[in-house]
Formats: sequence, C-alpha cells, structure tokens
Amino acid sequence: MMELTKAGTSDVLVINSISKRAFDSDIAVGAASKTGPPGYMSVNFHIKMAKANHLYKLSVDGLIVGGAILFADGLQLNIGRIFVDPEYFRKGYGIFIMQEIERIFPDTKEIFLDTPVWNIRTNAFYQKLGYTEYKKDGEFVYYVKKRNH
Repeated sequence: MMELTKAGTSDVLVINSISKRAFDSDIAVGAASKTGPPGYMSVNFHIKMAKANHLYKLSVDGLIVGGAILFADGLQLNIGRIFVDPEYFRKGYGIFIMQEIERIFPDTKEIFLDTPVWNIRTNAFYQKLGYTEYKKDGEFVYYVKKRNH
C-alpha cells in the first residue's frame, strides 16, 4: 500500500538520507555537481520542516521511499520539493506523490513549484502532469497548476 502522510521527527534520518541520494542523482540529468536545494541533506532542516508540519513521507508497505515539503497558504500551495529514493525511480511514485498532494489539499486553487532550468527530468515530469510555466530566469523554471472547483 502506498500513502503520503505527514512525517514526524522520528522519520527524519531516513527521509534525510533519501533526500540526499535523490538530489545527488541529479548529476545524471544536468546538474553540474552533486548538490540540491537548501537543506536537502541537513537533518536539522528536516527536523524543522517536520515540527512545522511541512514534511511528508511516501511509504510503500511501511517502507519510506520518498518525501515532500509542502507549504499551504489558504487557496495556494507551494510544493517546496518532492523526492524519491533513486532505487525506486520510474515506478510511478513521483506521480503518486503529486496526485496525493492534490487530493490532500482539495481546496487549493493554485499549486506552485519550481525546478532548475537544467533538470530535464523534472521539467518534463511537471509538464506531463499539467503544470504550466509562468516564469523563467537563469536558474529556475516556475510552474503553476490552476484548479477549478
């Protein structure tokens, strides 16, 4: 069974390790080096996100295989990041995370996210899921999904 649920501080060590492996793997899709978004490999950052109720975990049959950091603000939701353990890439878990985010936050009218310009994997992924580019700068592509209820 797959489920996306809020993560607690007891989940942080596993989630932090998955986050590091997932973002470090971006070197295969255009990253200049093994790096990631701020705090991607910081236990303290993930503890802070868990305590603020922004950290989510993707569990498959009780095993944590991914996560997300989400910021809900009224009718808007910002997907700070999603990540899946590279061992579980290309199995539909990323799509499941995105679908669950929309299900968990049914009242949001707009969902925002951004991803690096160079990341061919994530740019194609978000476009496939119906997100449209609304802005681009030298580093990031900014996407939105507008929802009519």
